[in-house]
Amino acid sequence: MAGRYAPKTVLAHLIQRRNQTYSEIVAEFVELGGTITERHLRRLASGERAGTTPQTRRTLQRMFGKPVEELLSPYQPEPAAQVVPAPAASGRITTGNEMEVLDMAASRARAFALAAQSGLGSEAMEQVYDDVRHAAQAYPQRPLPEILGQLVETQDLVFGLLESRQRPDHHRQLYFLAGVTGGLLAKASHDLGNPHAALTQARTAFLCADNADHHGLRAWVRGLQSLVSYWAGNPHDSVRYAQLGAGYAEQANSTTSVWLPVSEARAWAALGNPEAARHALERAEDAWDSVQNDDLDAMGGLCTFGRNRQLYYAADALAWLPGEVDQAQRYSSQAVDAYTDQNHPEWAFGDAAGSHAAMAITRIASGELDGAADALAPVLTLPTERRINGVVHSARRVHQALRQSGRAEDARELQEEIEAFTRTPMQTYPR
Repeated sequence: MAGRYAPKTVLAHLIQRRNQTYSEIVAEFVELGGTITERHLRRLASGERAGTTPQTRRTLQRMFGKPVEELLSPYQPEPAAQVVPAPAASGRITTGNEMEVLDMAASRARAFALAAQSGLGSEAMEQVYDDVRHAAQAYPQRPLPEILGQLVETQDLVFGLLESRQRPDHHRQLYFLAGVTGGLLAKASHDLGNPHAALTQARTAFLCADNADHHGLRAWVRGLQSLVSYWAGNPHDSVRYAQLGAGYAEQANSTTSVWLPVSEARAWAALGNPEAARHALERAEDAWDSVQNDDLDAMGGLCTFGRNRQLYYAADALAWLPGEVDQAQRYSSQAVDAYTDQNHPEWAFGDAAGSHAAMAITRIASGELDGAADALAPVLTLPTERRINGVVHSARRVHQALRQSGRAEDARELQEEIEAFTRTPMQTYPR
């Protein structure tokens, strides 16, 4: 429990009245989507520190029901007992249970429909396609814990159908769907910080793409392998996979012909090769002239690559290069704007977060530390279930940029918030 001392601020008084330790307050703070260290909280409560970031102010106000200015003001004891807001509840009453029951019923109906046929009919094949399409579209927009179980179940279903006797034309379609689900699970493994499992899933997905003889799917899997390698800190492998997929992308003329060169660009940038990075970005832009969406693009979601993602990748690439600050600022600003509308079909919380991180890095390079904190604030307020591997690594890149800026002491508070944020990635989230 917090010690019974004379509180110096309203915040210290409210913490004392809650009968909680500072570590418990910090844990609740994180649960509400914020990030703060125990040291920083103690300094705020003691009146030693008044500076706070926007996300810290919002979370404190949400926890204690008072403006930050009042929370940090000197505490004046009152004769009447002060009403203290109850601690925020960790659980919420929602209609989630009803939706869960409906999802279970739909799964049972799907399993019955597929089992009731001796061979896969058109209705059953349409159902499998719909399952995979739904997973691809939901993936960029919903927290992984909400969809992972259904994705694993869908892969198991497709593998089971392939292992049973099917018509030759259905076999090819099922291999295509197995490749897509394997690719989605490769991304899931990567998002959970397991590159070994991600590349294992991707190799199987590429085998399925070969059996389906689908150039667009082959190129897409190479793009996933490039992505996994990039975030795993293996940029040479990232370049290699992107280049391996280029021939397939050229034959498919799908949006993979944009994704692969822009993926190659940011790997070259990470290697400190600005000329190769710029050339790859130019090839990505030129590729739009010949793009013709294929049936993989028609799946939507993670299976297609739009201009919004191109802006983010370009910003992420240029943020590595000290000589490209102006271009990086332009691309990151466009990318942040592009991901403002959460109802847009291309919206993806991970890419939105990456765009904000790239903007923060470019602002640090320009000496705008306050602007960098504002740019990163939406990332640091992400709930734990959305702190996927790429998002955590993007935040760490901002921390690295602050260290290398020569003004680390001026940005100490932001660095501490980043450290607190990255200590609770998604894989530690209880579910």
